[in-house]
Amino acid sequence: MSTDVEQTQPAAGSQPEPPQAPPARRPGELGIREMGRWSWRQLTSMRTALVLLLLLALAAVPGSVVPQDSVDSLAASRWRDSHTTLAPIYERLGLFSVYDSPWFSAIYLLLVVSLIGCIVPRTFVYWRGLRAKPPAAPRNLARLPEHAAYRVSASPHTVLEDARRELRRRRYRVRVDDDAGPEGGWVAAERGYLREAGNLLFHVSVIVVMVGFGLGGLFGYQGGVIVIQGTGFANNLSQYDDFNPGSLFDPTDMEPFSFTLDEFSAEWIESGAGRGMARGFQAGLTYQESPDAETEQYDLRVNHPLSIGDTDVFLIGHGYAPVITVRDTEGEVMYSQPVVFLPQDQGLLSYGVAKSTLSEPDVGLEGLFYPTYVMIDGDPVNVMGDDRNPTLSMEVFAGDLGLDDGSPQSIYVLDKDGAPKVTEEDGSRYRLDLQPGQTADLPDDLGSVTFEGVEPWTRVQISQTPGKEIALAGVVLALIGLLGSLFIRPRRIWVRARKADQGGGSMVEVAVLRRSSAGPEPDDEDAGPDELDKLVAALGGPADGTARGAGRAGRAGEDES
Repeated sequence: MSTDVEQTQPAAGSQPEPPQAPPARRPGELGIREMGRWSWRQLTSMRTALVLLLLLALAAVPGSVVPQDSVDSLAASRWRDSHTTLAPIYERLGLFSVYDSPWFSAIYLLLVVSLIGCIVPRTFVYWRGLRAKPPAAPRNLARLPEHAAYRVSASPHTVLEDARRELRRRRYRVRVDDDAGPEGGWVAAERGYLREAGNLLFHVSVIVVMVGFGLGGLFGYQGGVIVIQGTGFANNLSQYDDFNPGSLFDPTDMEPFSFTLDEFSAEWIESGAGRGMARGFQAGLTYQESPDAETEQYDLRVNHPLSIGDTDVFLIGHGYAPVITVRDTEGEVMYSQPVVFLPQDQGLLSYGVAKSTLSEPDVGLEGLFYPTYVMIDGDPVNVMGDDRNPTLSMEVFAGDLGLDDGSPQSIYVLDKDGAPKVTEEDGSRYRLDLQPGQTADLPDDLGSVTFEGVEPWTRVQISQTPGKEIALAGVVLALIGLLGSLFIRPRRIWVRARKADQGGGSMVEVAVLRRSSAGPEPDDEDAGPDELDKLVAALGGPADGTARGAGRAGRAGEDES
């Protein structure tokens, strides 16, 4: 039996095909691995780190200009209502929550990676330099910017030994020429290694600060609540008006404290350019750190928070809550409580609404509160924030306020779709203008409204920031590193001694090389412009500076070393 076998060898006399050459790459074309290395070098360069740091600072600007939901949701809500065109654009860009936005987080993380990539290689270089010996003396010390040459009667060995002792006394790291003999040799010394350590410490501190803020953003929370004078607050989620937790926040970590706002007071400027403006605020609190703890007193002021465990309570705003009572035609109370009015300007001209859903039909009130009301040329004007002439001016709406269907509704918004405005019998505009203690009867047998009085309210921000101690430590480290990099002067000194050609003794050369333009160290009495002269005098040379030579300015000596 025969079988056909496929020929795999070239036929006799034929030439094998040459191997295919890899396709040629265009000039400058990078492979995947090369592109990765190039990208990493670009990301971890100091230039990129500085650019990212600048971008982070610029990215934080909108957080200071645009009201943030995490800081003051009421202000952010009012801003949205006042800027209906820009609000949707800002929402898409995340400008109402800048520090939680993806683009801010991307810059933040890239900066951390860039700084780590900068610091780690520099740390290894610094470590090798820290362990290395001072460089040997250059061949020609006269080429260094600061040098001196003189003759002494001592032997070269004695001169070099004196130089070694003197430089070590001045806390230099010293290296002696291993080949020095009776004919001469050199001593090299160096100090100021901590300058680079200061630079590294400053960069590390930036990462520490960012890690501290990052931990606070992940595990902490911020919340806000308006507390009316005479009422209280307990630290649980249901009590907050707005609450912004971190992504890893655990509600069980909340401190079980509570407090009551006993009294709120403000100090007002009575004269001068700032007349009518507030100068200081104080909220007297009675608080308990836990339900079983003793009650304590605290005066809450701006920039003086109440700290309970890891939680801080800040005073960030205040206003007024007029006490409004609505009665039906029989005199029965349908609604009676303080109503929080939101300030519209620095004079605390405030806007608010009241909703009486027990009335038949529903009665809604919407209008303004004037702390100090005056009429100027027939127009109502509020002249200051102190409640010296409090006045309510409100319109009345009757009908369905949209609360019966169970859908959520802001307490600062009045749904007027099913509640037309109340007018006089002749169809003219009807408006309530009341001062404390006054009552007005409503048209159409809707009952009456009484302005009982005014209670102040204060807005507090409650925050828990677990990483604040780490951030504080980072700031302290940054200051230490910055001081070190500014005031530590790295410098090198070389002393060469050789046997004099005639008359005995030694020829001595001394050179100083300053490696930075930083100022002298505060505790170094030998540093300064006359450092070379002091060293020459300590080694037995002339003390009047006549040994100095006219060295060539530049870095030639350093290059030779």
